[in-house]
Amino acid sequence: MTKLTGSPSMIDPEETGREVREEQGEPAAAQEKSFAEVALELGGKSAEEARRTGAIDTADDQVESLFAPQYQTVNSPAHRAVWDRGVPVAEFQSSPLKIAPEIKTVMDDSINVVKRHRDAGTTHNAEGKITDQVMQDLADVGYWGLLVDKEYGGSGAPFAAFAAFITRMATVDPTIAGLASVHGCIGAVDPVSAFGNDEQKQRFLPKLASGERLSAFALTEPCAGSDLTALRTEAVLEGDKYLVTGEKLFITNVKLGRTVGLVCLIDGQPSVLVVDLPNEESDQFRLKDYGLWALKHTYNRGMVFNKFPVPAENLLKPIKGDGLTIAYHGLNLGRVSLCANAAGTMRAMLANMIPWSQYRVTYHQPIAKRELVQRRMGELAGLIVASDALVAWCAELIDKGYRGEMECVVAKIFGSEAQKHAAIELFMKTHGGRSFLHGHLFGDNVHEFLAPCIYEGEGEMLAMAFFKSLVKHHGKKYFEPVGKALAAAGIKKPNPLNPSHIMALAPVAWPYAKWVLGRKLMFTAAPALPKMPGALRRHAEYACERLQKMALEISSTMSKFQLALADRQCRMEELSSRCQTLITLLATTLYASRQSSDVLHEAADVFCQNQIARLEGERSTNSYYRQVTELGDMIADGGFPGLDEIEAFEIMMPYEKEDADA
Repeated sequence: MTKLTGSPSMIDPEETGREVREEQGEPAAAQEKSFAEVALELGGKSAEEARRTGAIDTADDQVESLFAPQYQTVNSPAHRAVWDRGVPVAEFQSSPLKIAPEIKTVMDDSINVVKRHRDAGTTHNAEGKITDQVMQDLADVGYWGLLVDKEYGGSGAPFAAFAAFITRMATVDPTIAGLASVHGCIGAVDPVSAFGNDEQKQRFLPKLASGERLSAFALTEPCAGSDLTALRTEAVLEGDKYLVTGEKLFITNVKLGRTVGLVCLIDGQPSVLVVDLPNEESDQFRLKDYGLWALKHTYNRGMVFNKFPVPAENLLKPIKGDGLTIAYHGLNLGRVSLCANAAGTMRAMLANMIPWSQYRVTYHQPIAKRELVQRRMGELAGLIVASDALVAWCAELIDKGYRGEMECVVAKIFGSEAQKHAAIELFMKTHGGRSFLHGHLFGDNVHEFLAPCIYEGEGEMLAMAFFKSLVKHHGKKYFEPVGKALAAAGIKKPNPLNPSHIMALAPVAWPYAKWVLGRKLMFTAAPALPKMPGALRRHAEYACERLQKMALEISSTMSKFQLALADRQCRMEELSSRCQTLITLLATTLYASRQSSDVLHEAADVFCQNQIARLEGERSTNSYYRQVTELGDMIADGGFPGLDEIEAFEIMMPYEKEDADA
């Protein structure tokens, strides 16, 4: 689990920044404003837009301050890979996974529970939801307590072990795998574990570990999605209880009698209450059902509160920050779990492509021997290896104590987009018209395959959040002083030929000019890569070289647009996506290099070739097509590790085949 620190000796970025601002002689009112709020104000945005964006930025700062300095974003591998002199390759490597026997027993027993119900046809109830019996049987073997510390009745599993297990469970049932993340990562387990006091932990965690109280996290509202400053649900203290009024929407795993971490406003500030839902609806609380194509096997509902009473002692109080601090903290775990789920789901796709490709014959030849199908299987294998790599890397960073904000965003975006691409371009097209039959893995789950692109943060919005985290320190250090100097001098558009402009900007512009010159003259040493297969080494070297070049390009973009950069969403997203791809390349090459399977090496190689060609705007070569189709042919013959453990669906609408060898 994530390591937090409240040590008095830790560096508090907020306090450090305040000291700097005080030295610059700023008024007290400005000292509390975040980097984003200051930038938007200087850029001419309305006070309300600046304030709302600043509130989100401040929450981000507060989460940051919970982590020891060496584990904060500015010292994270993704950030350092761009801004440091040299890529910290060692911080992109993950280690072979070791799982304690007692934890492995819980995992194995959980898999067996799900397989038993699947084989008996008892997984879903009349509504098509996971049955209470499945939930209880999983509780009996310890499934819901994997991320709860042992002292509260859980297994205390390292997050790296949990994330890898999510992939394994997703090959059997992606919904049940997802529910483990909902409960343990973004549900009540993480908020109480990370922010609860001793009494709250003793009161809530044992029931959450045992599965007596399954949980969810209630953040989204009808008018509040990516804009969390638009929250309206409010809790008013009356005596020893808070009375909650408001509505929540798109909340997964909500049923009567469960527990939710509820984000609401208390005295105008975002706060989190741990709420035990009642066993019956009433005038004070009711569920709101709606038709939802995605997440169809779990209960995704709205909740309407009308002066619903919650004990005052259920309020979580973080060391620093408010309810948004708590919300931001758990999202990273959920994002890695989403990528892990995608890795398992794509394995199930590949396992179902193979028998169909061997069965389906066109022009007297199985389509497993056709290049297009072979390419699809080879490329799908590459997406799986890359997803595995990001999951292993990000989860280990979290276990080490890193915040992992940027890295987890990379995993979430990649996993969700890879799953979408695999489902539509690779899986569906291989199965053709049968994809849309009732009972087909694609036809029955197409919305499940697409939904992760939206849930846990829509991809392009998260890409801009990644970019903001990437440039925040650089902007604060070099661009914020320039913006303030321009505002103080009343200069809207600086003119380098105007002496008064030069005089106003010279003192604050010189540090930036010095940085640019130093970066351009910087000698870049070869990255300290471990022993790797030749092809993967070349890809890793490419990623390191391009990541180091991103600093000047990003900084040049910031210089070009200055305070108008906030409105250049398309450019920010494009720069962010390129950085994310390079990070994914590096993590994938390092992960694949420590695997013993030549098939995994090949899969990583073709994945990297594909991504680099896109980055460079090049067409795929004949050599690439030969390699990826040969890989697909090997996979069709059973060459991809672990697929034999996945039970493929029966071929739908079978027909009498002619002898292809006749």
